[in-house]
Amino acid sequence: MTDDLEALKAALHATPAPDAEARAAALALAMQNFDQLQASRQGSDQPARLSVDRPLTAGFLRGVRQMLKSLTTRPMLTASTSVAALCLGVALILPLTRAPLPMPDRPPAVLQKPVLAPKAKAPPVMEKTTAADAAPQIPADQAEAVQPQALNTPAPPAQDRLSQSPAAEPTLPDVGAVTGGAAPLAMPAAPLASQGLAAGKLAPQGRVPAMASAPDQAAPIPLPNTETYANAAQNPVHVTAEEPVSTFSADLNTSSYAVVRSSLNAGQLPPPEAVRVEEMVNYFPYDLPQPKGEAPFQPSISVMPTPWNPDTRLVSIALQGRSVTERPPLNLVFLIDTSGSMDEANKLPLLKQSLALMLPKLSPQDRVAIVTYAGSAGEVLPPTPAADRATILNALDRLDAGGSTAGAEGLRLAYQVAGQMAEKGRISRILLATDGDFNVGIDNPDDLKTFIASERATGTYLSVLGFGRGNLDDATMQALAQNGNGTASYIDTMSEAQKVLGDQLTGALYPIADDVKIQVEWNPAKVAEYRLIGYETRALRREDFNNDKVDAGEIGAGAQVTALYEVTPVGSPAVLNDALRYGKAPETAGPKPDQPDELGFLRLRYKTPGEGASHLIETPILPDAPATTEARFAAAIAGFGQILEHSPYLGDWGYDQAIALASDSKGGDAYGYRAEAVTLMRLAQSLSR
Repeated sequence: MTDDLEALKAALHATPAPDAEARAAALALAMQNFDQLQASRQGSDQPARLSVDRPLTAGFLRGVRQMLKSLTTRPMLTASTSVAALCLGVALILPLTRAPLPMPDRPPAVLQKPVLAPKAKAPPVMEKTTAADAAPQIPADQAEAVQPQALNTPAPPAQDRLSQSPAAEPTLPDVGAVTGGAAPLAMPAAPLASQGLAAGKLAPQGRVPAMASAPDQAAPIPLPNTETYANAAQNPVHVTAEEPVSTFSADLNTSSYAVVRSSLNAGQLPPPEAVRVEEMVNYFPYDLPQPKGEAPFQPSISVMPTPWNPDTRLVSIALQGRSVTERPPLNLVFLIDTSGSMDEANKLPLLKQSLALMLPKLSPQDRVAIVTYAGSAGEVLPPTPAADRATILNALDRLDAGGSTAGAEGLRLAYQVAGQMAEKGRISRILLATDGDFNVGIDNPDDLKTFIASERATGTYLSVLGFGRGNLDDATMQALAQNGNGTASYIDTMSEAQKVLGDQLTGALYPIADDVKIQVEWNPAKVAEYRLIGYETRALRREDFNNDKVDAGEIGAGAQVTALYEVTPVGSPAVLNDALRYGKAPETAGPKPDQPDELGFLRLRYKTPGEGASHLIETPILPDAPATTEARFAAAIAGFGQILEHSPYLGDWGYDQAIALASDSKGGDAYGYRAEAVTLMRLAQSLSR
């Protein structure tokens, strides 16, 4: 047996003798096969077909079986040890890779622009996804080319991934193309906790997560998407001989100026439709004389050359409400929007801080109730004495955002609670805090007017506080405030909350005159043309002035209302309208025995709160009424507003002239509001270039 094995070994190791003919035949056959293969691949860039029926990597188990067949005992032990170590490493490391990446102290230099989503107030539903679902979908014909690269390319460290250029991130549509406007400037990101992400919450679909802001800094605004504004075409120039009477309702709203400021501080010009000049003018306190006599307010009139047109005159009519040291107790119902759209740092959190700032200003006799609305409405806090501040603050702290916006149901409940609180000698007011976006129930401004008008007869006032940007429904807020016998304000910072709910709280909550109407009859012998600057949404018909059933604006204690007219004297080269061929020419200018030397005549109507009959105040508008510093500053703000809304009546007058006029007429400026206005003018000038 041993001899046979030795013979077999010798045969195996023996080298056969070379065969020259066989070698030549094999080479010839190989060259022939090579030439045929090259000929078959000419004109084709496809790879050569594999010479086996199926790829070697077709199955994981098959590969394991082949590996086990080829292993002996010692290699098997080494391989099994390696596999165990690999599994242990995957089990320990894989969960860490799924943890949230640490946020850097500052974000990348460029802020990614979000896709603007439709109005959807409920927070997006978080669905479970697998790794396969989350992975990008790769076409089948590219899978073989992509897989080796994905397997062989190591993942960059977390810090490197965060510092990559935005170009490496998924490309999003350009916001300017979607909104028709410029995108805001990049802003520093807030900590995750302030964005609601630390608790596992998602930001509303299509929005930039809200960023926490310092108390005196403008809260950053998301990119505009569904904002709507209450406005109308700018007032035209009227021919005095054809239409000598102008009638409108008093307006104490100031929200437009705050919206303009928030846009400019975010690095973009406000949309022209967001500008209401009268609200910009009335944002500022003016040094006006206190009323004399029994009337709750007193008019002050001044006449001066129009800053943007020396051939016309600017007439300022300012009303000063009487200040009070004592007021009746208040019944306040905080109606708070807690829908999903309020889940941003400059909405519900700022709202809570603002209302908390207001509480120390209330008297111990005042009472507070809290009603909220989202998917449905509910009473969070029953009527509670304002002195019980801790209970009220705890109720505010418990509020959270989520759900749709059932605003109509919330309004009904708030009026019901206010009715239950009503007592003789007390003033009832609902303070609605919202972004104005109603999408459940009554969501049409005209329908809201009808609903609020029916509730107005109960004697309960309704004021509106707006918060946030991106889906701000200014049209709804204005409809609510104007028809609810209240005012509309917009709060974007704690400083604005201090102004509205602190410094001016009494004027905002305690009315001294209801249904205030203003009517001016211009003298055609002196005034050829006129136009009212602003108040487009507060216009009234001439016959509405004497109709006490027609609603108008309210004036609060110590509040002020200013209106500006640009008038063109008879014979001025600034007259825009040609004389009528068949019309009657105006009489020659100059005083007559029965007609004093007046530009016009001012009439005011108002009601004492709780009464149904109105009172009348009348005074002439004289051409020599002195111009004051206060009137000049109001003119500067009116010019600024007209620049922003692209008024056709300014000629070459622009930012430089508005800045100079405002700077020269700042006056005392105790709160710094006028200095801030000059800064905003300069910022708008830079953004407009």
